[in-house]
Amino acid sequence: MKKLFLSAFAAITCITASAQKKNYMVTAVAFYNFENLFDTEDDPKNWGDDEFLPTGPYRYTEEIYQQKLHNLATVLKQLGTEITPDGPAIIGTAEIENGRVLQDLTQQPLIKDRNYKYIHFDSRDSRGIDVAMLYSPKYFQVLEARGLNVDISESGEKGGRTRDILYVRGILAGDTVNVFVNHWPSRRGGEAASAPLRALAASVAKRVIDSLTMRNPDTRVILMGDLNDDPVDASVVKVLGAKGDKEDVRKNGLYNPFTSFYKNGIGTLGYDDRWNLFDQIIISGTFLKAGDDRWRYYKAEVFNREFLKNKFGQWKGYPHRSFDGNNWINGYSDHFPTLIYLVKAAS
Repeated sequence: MKKLFLSAFAAITCITASAQKKNYMVTAVAFYNFENLFDTEDDPKNWGDDEFLPTGPYRYTEEIYQQKLHNLATVLKQLGTEITPDGPAIIGTAEIENGRVLQDLTQQPLIKDRNYKYIHFDSRDSRGIDVAMLYSPKYFQVLEARGLNVDISESGEKGGRTRDILYVRGILAGDTVNVFVNHWPSRRGGEAASAPLRALAASVAKRVIDSLTMRNPDTRVILMGDLNDDPVDASVVKVLGAKGDKEDVRKNGLYNPFTSFYKNGIGTLGYDDRWNLFDQIIISGTFLKAGDDRWRYYKAEVFNREFLKNKFGQWKGYPHRSFDGNNWINGYSDHFPTLIYLVKAAS
């Protein structure tokens, strides 16, 4: 495969069996859990930020905050650029405190020239962390954005609050897409005991997806996030109905390209010295069935470069996180980013 570059998109030249050549534009869509990206100012309405203050247990100073921003920008600077020089057109994020941290991040010198914009709504999460979406206005135009409430009290979680799902409809370089950014309830209290909460979150997204596809069978869906479940777990397989084999995916179904990664022992975070792959990007079957004139699925990636990994000790090879206990260790995140690449014929 030979790589050429057209405009700011990448173009790849594929040689078919008949020796005919076609040029395809390539764009990337990514997800990255930023691992507790808080600012250093106390928000009286958010007790969840109390740990991330200069006087808190993490001794979270302005110097640490600025270094955290720099480290994340270092990752975003490199994310997907081996194929798409401008990086991802869309980046879903999790564990951010507010809009200010996104504004500060997008102004980091390493990525400022990309002119990333962001979409964020405050949700009712008990820890005060939200999901958000960064996007390049050069390639993505927002048509609609709103939060989808996930009311986990329906599952008997007394007083429990969790993140909204961010829904964004927009135009990705000519094609209308529907993006869902998720951070489903954690496994606190045990995987089995907390599973109904993640199933509930999955059902919120699935209801909206079903409504969209019922109105328009050609609807294009990208569901991404830290699902706190693996690609083979019930919330993903049974509730969403996401399948890991392209041949099993109907046009209005969902395809999970990260199922094969997980089955091959590749993960995005470590727990109890084993890999999980919670960070997934799932797409509608319309990305598999599309013609050359529309964006269609090309490939997926877990962005697990060596600089993002621990070099020594028990957690060697796992993500180099920001803190070890309460001590800042100058890492990036406890999750690896994930990406998918989409292609369509170059005009």
